[in-house]
Amino acid sequence: MEKLALRYEGKAKEVYETDQSGYFWIAYKDDATAMNGLKKGQIVDKGEVNNQLSALFFEEIEKAGILTHFVKLLGERDMLVRCLDMIPLEVVVRNIAAGSLAKRLGVEEGYVLSQPVVELYYKDDALGDPMVNESHAVAMGWASAANIKEIQVSGLKINDILRAILVKAGIDLIDFKLEFGVADGKVYLGDEISPDTCRYWDMETREKLDKDRFRRDLGGVEEAYQEVFRRVKEVLAPA
Repeated sequence: MEKLALRYEGKAKEVYETDQSGYFWIAYKDDATAMNGLKKGQIVDKGEVNNQLSALFFEEIEKAGILTHFVKLLGERDMLVRCLDMIPLEVVVRNIAAGSLAKRLGVEEGYVLSQPVVELYYKDDALGDPMVNESHAVAMGWASAANIKEIQVSGLKINDILRAILVKAGIDLIDFKLEFGVADGKVYLGDEISPDTCRYWDMETREKLDKDRFRRDLGGVEEAYQEVFRRVKEVLAPA
């Protein structure tokens, strides 16, 4: 597999073409952004953690029968993925109120929801990624009703998979963001699953182990990312 021209550079990843049609080479960066790009910085070795942790989660999700874009690791911060026609929606699954949900509902962070909540957001930085519903998505042509139903159902299944892993690691999965795309008429999970896209809290201390440490200037950002990676590796290590 050969890495060719840079196809796209995002906030957290670089996407390269390859010599194999239908596949991209993803390079994870240490760059960090928050507040729709208004806050910028770097988190040392973030690219390595997010790449390898995402791979571990993708493999477990595939075992449960959900398609993902992940093919294989190409290095500590590189992976090979399938090319997808991305659906311009973020699927956010929430188990415990935090961040924007706590503000919207007027509850304290840490309020446990009686059931998981699935939200949709239109991916557009200029608009601030506004929350939308299924009707908006279909009316705007972002996805079919069937695809929206599928990604919502998949989001809840992925929630169950991740929570089962993380509880063994002593971590509460507060909420997380997913992105999906289509290839050959099938829906695949794309993007990443990492401390950049999830909220993780230590189950005993309630310490934040995710990007909120960067967003809120809490310090110990690198240590938190590494701690999540270490614990998940221990849980998923071959017997």
